[in-house]
Amino acid sequence: MTDLKKVRAKGEELRRVIRHHDYLYYVLARPEISDTEYDRLFNKLKQLEEQHPELITPDSPTQRVGGEVAERFAPVEHSSRMLSLDNAATEEEIREFEARMKRILPDAAFNYVCEPKIDGLGVALVYQSGQFVRGATRGDGRVGEDVTHNIRTIRNLPKALRGPLARIEHVEVRGEVFMWKAAFQKLNRDLEEAGEAGFANPRNAAAGSLRQKDSRITAKRPLDIVLYQLAAATPAAPFATHWETLEAFSKSGLPVSPGARLCSDLDVAIAYHREMEKRRDKLGYETDGVVLKVNRLDQRQTLGMTTHHPRWAIAFKFKSQQAQTRIQRIVINVGRTGALTPSAEVDPVEIAGATISRTTLHNADEIARLDVREGDLVLIERAGDVIPHVVERVPDPEHESRPRFEMPARCPVCNGHAYRPEGEVVWRCDNAACPAQLKERLLHFGSRRAMDIEHLGEAVVNQLIDRELVKDFADLYHLEVEALASLERLAQKSATNLYEAIQGSRGRGLTRLLFGLGIRYVGEHAAMLLAQQYGSMEKLLEATEEEIAAIYGIGPRIASGMGQFLAQKENRRVIERLGAVGVRMTEETVAVGEKVLAGKTFVLTGALENFSRDEARTFITRLGGRVTSSVSKKTDYVVAGKDPGSKYDDAQRLGVPVLDEAAFKELISEK
Repeated sequence: MTDLKKVRAKGEELRRVIRHHDYLYYVLARPEISDTEYDRLFNKLKQLEEQHPELITPDSPTQRVGGEVAERFAPVEHSSRMLSLDNAATEEEIREFEARMKRILPDAAFNYVCEPKIDGLGVALVYQSGQFVRGATRGDGRVGEDVTHNIRTIRNLPKALRGPLARIEHVEVRGEVFMWKAAFQKLNRDLEEAGEAGFANPRNAAAGSLRQKDSRITAKRPLDIVLYQLAAATPAAPFATHWETLEAFSKSGLPVSPGARLCSDLDVAIAYHREMEKRRDKLGYETDGVVLKVNRLDQRQTLGMTTHHPRWAIAFKFKSQQAQTRIQRIVINVGRTGALTPSAEVDPVEIAGATISRTTLHNADEIARLDVREGDLVLIERAGDVIPHVVERVPDPEHESRPRFEMPARCPVCNGHAYRPEGEVVWRCDNAACPAQLKERLLHFGSRRAMDIEHLGEAVVNQLIDRELVKDFADLYHLEVEALASLERLAQKSATNLYEAIQGSRGRGLTRLLFGLGIRYVGEHAAMLLAQQYGSMEKLLEATEEEIAAIYGIGPRIASGMGQFLAQKENRRVIERLGAVGVRMTEETVAVGEKVLAGKTFVLTGALENFSRDEARTFITRLGGRVTSSVSKKTDYVVAGKDPGSKYDDAQRLGVPVLDEAAFKELISEK
């Protein structure tokens, strides 16, 4: 393999890992790594792409904000992108941040508004003529989730504005939903007393509470909100600085960041950061740094932004806090994707006001790099004040006498085969029926774009698994109404509706089934290509990995994931059982010569009258086309329905052809 191929492969792996953690953080609100570890991965990718700009892809995490929209809330297109923040860890990096701005505005003098970086969930709120009308999560930065009913329950958010903003016809403000530490601790105590699982940290508690289907549950959660940006105003707001904007927020009843301060220059801003870092343990909320923002709005306009972050703002992170302790035991945890993650049980030690008794070790390579063993004295860090990890081993003369750690060859939960995919650092269990993975796999199996089993929510899945009523996907189809009605909060009518939804999913077809099985790397598009190529599960099971890899649009990585999945006898047994209960394992195919949209890339935006998004996507992919989420110069067509939003504007700017619904129908009917 040439050096460039190695670099390309390294970049692809970094992008894959970052996208995975983006999904965990923004969509599921279940981060597996700390902000510090995420920043390390992101900066590593950024450096690689700076050295090899020819390898930058339009969908790279450095070119956009990560995440996807969860399926249980309606999508909302933001008026403008909700970007991430660049970050700095040292004073030198902060001074370089200002130097970069001075290269754009050489004669400028900058003053800053500094605000604590509160760890919560980003949201965008819309007020019409002073009345709150809509709230959405950040989502992927362009499209978020409509959580209006839940946001209405937040007590410190005004439902009607007063003061200067009340007189503006249309206002969009952005901020952070969070939970105070004391409120978080009380919530966890209440949940434990009720026999329910608590949350790992205030950020997860805030995200999980805001994304409840039942707003009555959200109303019982102690959520707060701070607003820190005026994203849009019609007519335009008469503010010249960010500080004036925050003052207008306060006068209008909108809560702003506690402790925000106007700093006359960078030295004053750095001093503010030092002050806040010293006080961090006494603050009533979780924070891992301070955000510095250029105060003058005209300077911001000139400085502009990248596709990832504004050039006029930066997050100045606090130093992580550390302590020494001893490893008692190294254990393996199995995640929802089958990842085997080692962690260390350690002598309890207090860091940043929290007692730590377990730390992550990330993966086998990290254990080998640190050369840590059971019984070793180690330095641990509570990075980002959330997830503790081992920084280094403390020298110890007895270290060499202790046995080295080795990853297990079998999954510690199901005893299935554990393997390490070529070129990756994570070991995995690929048994689809592994109990450690089954809950999340079952939720995915029943999701809208997979088998589309309505009413199969988290509470139901948890009970089905915990009561051992379901041990694999096929068991769903053996459930009777009586068994479902025995579940908590599921009356006879609801149980009947769920039973009918399960039975009705038998005929979804091969594409949805392949996607629903949760095969690594096999997303919706790959599932469609495989279903179209083979037409039946029987033929697919006979295909070799080399034959699968040769399909246009598949390639060796997806083929490897498919091959690894099918190599597990447990997975083949589940497929056989699904066939035995009547799940359709065929797909209507289109002849190769009829795939006249092959190689064409489409973007869908706005509401179509005669197609759902899924139906439009199916037409395109069946004819060989591909649907992506963002517009670039490589996009062939943008299909625009009612209220198309920013993707339409992107198409106009880039000169990409735009099809209305009539033109789209004509295009696919000709095929």
